[in-house]
Amino acid sequence: MALIVQKYGGTSVGNPDRIKNVAARVAKYHAQGDKIVVVVSAMSGVTDNLIKLAKEIMPLPNEREMDVLLATGEQTTIALAAIALHSINIPAVSLTGAQAGIVTDGVHTKAKIQNISPQSVHDFLNQGKVVIVAGFQGMTPEGQVTTLGRGGSDLTAIALAAALEADLCQIYTDVDGVYTADPRIVSNAKKLGEISYDEMLELASLGAKVMQSRSVEFAKKFGVIFEVRSSLNENPGTIVKEETKSMEGVVVRGVSLDKNQAKMTLVAVPDKPGVSARIFKALGDATVNVDMIVQNISHGTGAPSTDLSFTLDKPDLLKAQKVIDSLKKEIGFNKVITSEKIGKLSIVGVGMKSHTGVAGIMFETLAKEGVNIEMISTSEIKISVVIDLAKAEQAMKAVHAAFIG
Repeated sequence: MALIVQKYGGTSVGNPDRIKNVAARVAKYHAQGDKIVVVVSAMSGVTDNLIKLAKEIMPLPNEREMDVLLATGEQTTIALAAIALHSINIPAVSLTGAQAGIVTDGVHTKAKIQNISPQSVHDFLNQGKVVIVAGFQGMTPEGQVTTLGRGGSDLTAIALAAALEADLCQIYTDVDGVYTADPRIVSNAKKLGEISYDEMLELASLGAKVMQSRSVEFAKKFGVIFEVRSSLNENPGTIVKEETKSMEGVVVRGVSLDKNQAKMTLVAVPDKPGVSARIFKALGDATVNVDMIVQNISHGTGAPSTDLSFTLDKPDLLKAQKVIDSLKKEIGFNKVITSEKIGKLSIVGVGMKSHTGVAGIMFETLAKEGVNIEMISTSEIKISVVIDLAKAEQAMKAVHAAFIG
């Protein structure tokens, strides 16, 4: 008998038939005597539709009210999943994030879990019930509804697995596991049997849609080994765990492409101490997450100035524009140029620590494809470039072929 946390994403619960399939899968584990906690996302498309509804009323809705609105997506799914289990005579109970004891900070739409008090979950499990928890949401100590940001259901599952000291954590999605690239773009992408936390973390933060990066960070911090697998078949998935010596032999573990990036350039920013700090502090205060930053120093005549470019998530562009516009008079830059037609292409692998020439191969491959590099960012186990979105998929296929085949 084991305590198992299972998470099912939006496509896995996308319609009543798929919810029934989830119930049937859960029933098999329950029949073995396992204690099961099921974390679910909103049905596919529901969250996007709720956001669309809000923005039809107001382009930049109040974030507290957005949390109240978006939390209803997962609450619909938990009730339907419980009903599906009841229909096959499996005792089950649905819990919101707050009812499951998930306490967060007060940053609406991007809350962080502060602690979990899972006593009610344990109580229901001890009664022999399957516990179905709404992913993506929690509650502040003051009782305010919060959401954890895109992909937050993964984080809910990993955090619950840690708090419950679960024997197994399974992340069910619409793909068989973690691939060397998005198989919908790269047809010959290969499924990985295992991957390290650090590699998975990089791939998640760089646009791979399998996992949300904060959930991988949480898993690494608390040593939660988890498996990414498909809810649509019984194939084994990909185990995510601590790095092992054998993993270093693979130079590039995966290639990712993030199409959800935007670029903002501030032209002719005064080149003096404190200016960059002022800009990025204001963006941070507005909870805008900045990714890559490039500064080009001007060597012309007159007062020294610089062009400052940075990337951010597309949904944050309007908020960032508002922040930057409010700083223009204070800082005195010339103008702002924005672009949503960019993609961030990245290669990831712990083997890059001990192999040379990786960047040269990547850049040469892109040059042969006629792809211009706008920005570059590197770490010990990754190289990322910003390129034209129109050539992004072509570039991804070429880079995958160069490193993985």
